[in-house]
Formats: sequence, structure tokens, C-alpha cells
Amino acid sequence: MKILVTGGAGYIGSHVVKALGEKGYDILVVDNLVKGHREAVLFGELKVADVGDKDAMLEVLDYFKPDAVMHFAAFIEVVESVKNPSKYYENNTVKTLALLEAMIEKGIDKFIFSSTAAVYGNPNRVPIPETESVKPINPYGQSKACVEKILADYSRAYGLSFVSLRYFNAAGADPKGRIGESHNPETHLIPLVLKTAKGERESIKVFGTDYPTPDGTCIRDYIHVDDLAEAHVLALNYLLDGGESDVFNCGYGHGYSVKEVIDTAKKVTGVDFTVEESDRRPGDPAILVADSSKLKTKLGWKPSFDDLEYIVRTAWNWELNRRF
Repeated sequence: MKILVTGGAGYIGSHVVKALGEKGYDILVVDNLVKGHREAVLFGELKVADVGDKDAMLEVLDYFKPDAVMHFAAFIEVVESVKNPSKYYENNTVKTLALLEAMIEKGIDKFIFSSTAAVYGNPNRVPIPETESVKPINPYGQSKACVEKILADYSRAYGLSFVSLRYFNAAGADPKGRIGESHNPETHLIPLVLKTAKGERESIKVFGTDYPTPDGTCIRDYIHVDDLAEAHVLALNYLLDGGESDVFNCGYGHGYSVKEVIDTAKKVTGVDFTVEESDRRPGDPAILVADSSKLKTKLGWKPSFDDLEYIVRTAWNWELNRRF
């Protein structure tokens, strides 16, 4: 099977490319390398292009003739999206629309979408089921929710089959240390904590210690990126086997607090780095945890790396030996 992977030189996309490559898929990666890294593409061919360039995508689709498209090309920084929403709607929504238009024109009807738990905003239920209302509270989440709405409309009108995977907190790295998280700027907790342990940062800030959680800090559902990649492969096979369009949460169904992450990082690294307590950040829910039972029952997903210490250890190995 031929699979086109957009944004496949980024963090999650590159791990999915690795998973596909190890299973023998024929892969073409399209990435403009604004956020991605050429060195992260371990399998397949890399075409440097922008998914928002419809003519370029028509040319790529003509050349490669993929059986399905997996779409990861997006900006992900929530704070930046609030300051510059235009950038996020243009890149995450408008450019995805251009890609979809090219697919429809070329008769390619299977699409895996990299979505986010940010579409839920402040949920009423935790763990969060897929039936929870979609009410994003920032432009990043809204830009992804817009695409989900477009996909539902395109599915009805044009026969597009899609799976939207709503990620919770992807973390960790390839156990062999070949690829890992490499954002600039970095905004995710685990790599920031590990950069503090390395001495690249003076301290790590804990934003809020008075939440209604056991230790007062926010709880998040951290999922190892290789388990997340496996969910994508299962979703792809589901569509290739004729499955109907659907939406799935990707998480472990339980979470870890900020303090637990910090304590685990200190144990893994052996470094007693400086931790500063600060005020809450606006819009940070106390607990965000996925109800991933649908992913397990419908797609047969069986996570292999549901262990915070393992997640942190693979991320630490990457930080110590990173290639890009």
C-alpha cells in the first residue's frame, strides 16, 4: 500500500512514518521543513513542499498515487494561537482544505487526520468520551475542530472516508534514540523538564499548586508516541478495509500530575534540578484524561508503553543523544 504522510518530518509524523516503514508500507513524506527535520524521516522518500500549495499537491498525488493520506502538518502552540490566530487558521485549516480539494480532484478518498483533545475545551466529563461536546477555548483547538467539521461534510458530500484521532499528551521518543521531540520553541512539559535536568534551563515552573487534584497540580494523560503511532496504523488499516468515518481519542485513560512527572524525571536523570512554583495559567483545566475504550474495542488498540518512567526514560535518552 502507498501512503502519503504530510508533516512526516515532525515529531508525531516521523514516528508514524517509522511504524509504517517497519511494517513494509510504501511511503512518501511531504513536509515544508518549517517545523520538521529532514533527519527525522527514517523511511520512504521526502518531498519538500507545502500542503497548502494545491498545484504542488496535485503533482505529488499524480506522481505517487497513494491509497491513503495521513495528515500531520500543523502548528501546535496554544499560546501562540491566541496571540496570532490568523497563522493557525491559515496553516491548520485553510491549507488542510487545499489538500482535501486536491485529494477529491484526484479521487483519493481515505484520510487520517491528526486532531487534538483541545477540541473539547473545558470538558464536563473526565475521562473524556468522544461524545463530549466540541467546544474549543483557543484558536489552535478551533482550527482543528474546523477541519473535523469539514471532514464530516466532505464525507457526506464526496464519499471521503476519514478517521480523526484526538491526541491527549504525546510524549517519549523512539527507544533506539533515532528520533524524538524537537520543537522550537519547546512548550511541552516532559522535554522542558529534561532540558532543565540537562542544565539548558535554570529551572522548571509549576503553574498552579492549588488544583483539586491529589497533589494540587494539573493531571494530564501522557501517551507514548510509539503507542500513538500504532493507533494510526490501526486506523489506516481500518479505513483500507472499508471502515466508516469515525473519531477516536488517543490516551491511556489515566493521568499523571505535573509533580509526578517532575519526580519521575529526577529519578530517571539522577539530577535534583530547581523547581519553581507559580500562579495558575488561564484556561488550564485541572484534569484532562481520555476515555480511549472506543479505540481499544473498535480498532483493537493495545498500548505497550503505558508507564511514565518508560516514557521519560526514552525522552531522556533522546535528549542526551539527539541528532537534530
